[in-house]
Amino acid sequence: MQYSDFQFLKFEWPENGVLLITINRPEVMNATNARLHWELTQIWPVVHEDPAVRVIVITGAGDKAFSAGGDLEWIEEMVGDAAKISNTMKEASDIVYRMLDCEKPIISAINGVAVGAGLAVALLADISIMAETARITDGHVRLGVAAGDHAVILWPLLCGMAKAKYYLMTADFIDGKEAERIGLVSFSAAPEDVLPRALKTAHKLAIGSQQAIRFTKKSLNQWMRLAGPAFDNSLALEMLCFLGDDAKEGVAAVREKRAPVFPSAQ
Repeated sequence: MQYSDFQFLKFEWPENGVLLITINRPEVMNATNARLHWELTQIWPVVHEDPAVRVIVITGAGDKAFSAGGDLEWIEEMVGDAAKISNTMKEASDIVYRMLDCEKPIISAINGVAVGAGLAVALLADISIMAETARITDGHVRLGVAAGDHAVILWPLLCGMAKAKYYLMTADFIDGKEAERIGLVSFSAAPEDVLPRALKTAHKLAIGSQQAIRFTKKSLNQWMRLAGPAFDNSLALEMLCFLGDDAKEGVAAVREKRAPVFPSAQ
């Protein structure tokens, strides 16, 4: 693919080989539909192979959201549909492993709420800078499905098993200050400072030894690869849940803006 082929990702080149990617669906708080979810699998091989790119910064359009989860219509179409579930499972896996495979440093500027695939991209970045007022949640259990996406491969390493279990099983929201305190993100900052700080960090990396930086990333990512079997298992179990009645109730509750009444809890 070429950069011009992407529909919902916008690209800017500030200087020194820094590429700024903006998730660009501001009218729906940058939520992922089927096309954007697929694009988030395709961009990483493109930047990996682009010799002009040294560092990537990714953020969300507007000032409200990095990416506010999946479009409800898209999720509804997937529930109970084995073929669509299988395709989503492959794409979710591709996002994780292709970000790990990308040799260039990735920095996320988490300017607002981040959920679902958007949260996976935000936290899988090598360096994450989050607005103090922004809020994140894995959110899967709210929909009646197991935590999959990126969570099992990453959260225990970032914030420890005790915090990971609590937040992944409750789906409680976490603000930027708390996310930094528990180690889930690299830094939190005032909202207006998030992108400037991310770009400043990117420029610092862009003028450093590229081989040394890339090899350091590659070596550190082996810790995530050790957790690959646990991640693969979690992803399969998440998708299995999409075939069940709890997922139907979870989606209905979100649409009707009420608390879910899961059949498995009755």
